[in-house]
Amino acid sequence: MTPDWSDDLSGSTLEEVVRSQSENRAWHRELRRTINALMDSKLAKQISPDQYAAARKPANEDVAECKRRGAKLVNEIMIRSAHNLTLVSPRG
Repeated sequence: MTPDWSDDLSGSTLEEVVRSQSENRAWHRELRRTINALMDSKLAKQISPDQYAAARKPANEDVAECKRRGAKLVNEIMIRSAHNLTLVSPRG
């Protein structure tokens, strides 16, 4: 299941963005477990190739969304971290 998450991170603190990144990583681990279980079921012939393909399509969509979110979160953290560094760097 796709966790609730907003693309608009402007109102979030750096800590909230880092927490979202942690939640996204947990979701990614869950997706991997689900896909591995699906593959095991297919290999054990517990499900048909058609059932596998039907289940795999939404799983692939979730993986793509998870990666998109992960990239956005990493980018946001890098931008904010760089901004924080410029605020505290000595001038001189």
